[in-house]
Amino acid sequence: MRVAIIGAGVAGLSTAKVLTQAGHDVVVFEKAPDVGGVWSRTRRYPGLCTQSPKAQYSLSDFPMPRDYPQWPSGEQVQAYLAAYAEKFGLTSAVRLNTEVTSAEPDEAGWTVTTRDTAETFDRLVVANGVFCEPAVPSYPGLAEFTAAGGLLRAGTDVHDAEQARGKHVLVVGYGKSACDITVPISRVAASTDVIARHLLWKVPRKIAGVLNFKLLLLTRMGEALFRYLRLRGVEKFLHGPGNGMRARMINSIGSVSVRQFRLDKHGLVPPGQMEDIVKGAIGLATEGFFEAVADGGINVRHGRTIARLHAGDDGPYAELDDGTTLRADLVICATGFTQGVPFLPGDVQERLFDERGNFMLYRQIRPVEVPGLYFNGYNSSFFSPLNAEMAALWIAADLAGTVPLPDPATMRQLVVDQLAFMDIATNTHHCRGTKIIPFSMHNVDEVLGDLALNISPLVRASHWLNPINPTAYRHLTPTLLKRLSTSPPTTAPRLVAEHPVPDPR
Repeated sequence: MRVAIIGAGVAGLSTAKVLTQAGHDVVVFEKAPDVGGVWSRTRRYPGLCTQSPKAQYSLSDFPMPRDYPQWPSGEQVQAYLAAYAEKFGLTSAVRLNTEVTSAEPDEAGWTVTTRDTAETFDRLVVANGVFCEPAVPSYPGLAEFTAAGGLLRAGTDVHDAEQARGKHVLVVGYGKSACDITVPISRVAASTDVIARHLLWKVPRKIAGVLNFKLLLLTRMGEALFRYLRLRGVEKFLHGPGNGMRARMINSIGSVSVRQFRLDKHGLVPPGQMEDIVKGAIGLATEGFFEAVADGGINVRHGRTIARLHAGDDGPYAELDDGTTLRADLVICATGFTQGVPFLPGDVQERLFDERGNFMLYRQIRPVEVPGLYFNGYNSSFFSPLNAEMAALWIAADLAGTVPLPDPATMRQLVVDQLAFMDIATNTHHCRGTKIIPFSMHNVDEVLGDLALNISPLVRASHWLNPINPTAYRHLTPTLLKRLSTSPPTTAPRLVAEHPVPDPR
């Protein structure tokens, strides 16, 4: 088939690689001048680095270079993905500086339109990412603030810390990107204030300065500490008779975090316990952030928001919701992202979303009611490259008609139940249904379960106490490709699986 892929980030490139190897004619549309998605130089803010260590952020058959640090920088990840595209012969399939303006279904498949061309494809894969557009608040008084020389920028639009040199800077947000960008900014700015509506738990990169956090949370045991929709094996014990032990295990990390970063001294202890981390955002502590707070280089104003921007007698200011006014030459909004598909027509979007605007995606991949359309990368996880790669295998198998799908009604109910569960698990902070943290490996197992494909039980068992190793999955692509090469053509009747509808409780 001829397949269009929108986006050349991790998900787009891994999908292009698998589908190309499966014999499809693939074209990847990327509006940026380079591959990488969130790692593109057009979006790379100072301090950007991976959330997971390099081994866990690698694709299964392409490890990161040995000389990369434990948490590679944004520039290093982009170079890694460019090298991936080169190694697997994808560069000729990627059209850089090419934005898709519309993608519409028709009798032949999909017509994909850019500023210069309109082409027809058999299938469409949306891989533009769940972090595709920064969400910047609309503040009253922006016009007078700007007229006074003030600058309002999304975090991804700040590419060099020198833009903050000598300025009074406000960073809005307290997630990973907010803290990452604050540290280098604080080293050159006249003053740096973080405006944090809510405090979030931060996991130390090294517990007590010794134990790498990946040994705790990037294992199957670490994932099992959080209750999933369907409990299995050891999880039944952890969330049953062993629930007290489980809670102490996860909350002990919070106690260490409080002591290690002296959060109580700085008034930065988040509400609740570490177990509640899934209800907000699971983030690593940025190196140097709390040290700068202790030294006075960074001032965190928690529980506050910006009420308005305005011009003072001596320059631009921001007024907080408690009436405090702060000099603000530069306001950087690290306030999250929107997940949008503006290139899809209205009638497709009506079938794609539920009444609350959540994506209705079976396995985070296939829309329930839009045939010929797939999504990849809409499963934000601890192991984004691995999850994207396994989703690419699922797409290749579905293109061949070999995925045993439930009937449409059952498929819809499974998606509804999953969203209802994530509403509770994350307090609705699941990014319109696109966040699966911390249930990354549950998603991998479900996707591979549909394909009757997985790594050995022994290796999976080793991942209970050892960090997930993506290279353990490297043989799955050739295994699936060999199977597909002997499969019936796509005109063969699809198999229908008998999937029981789980109790959402």
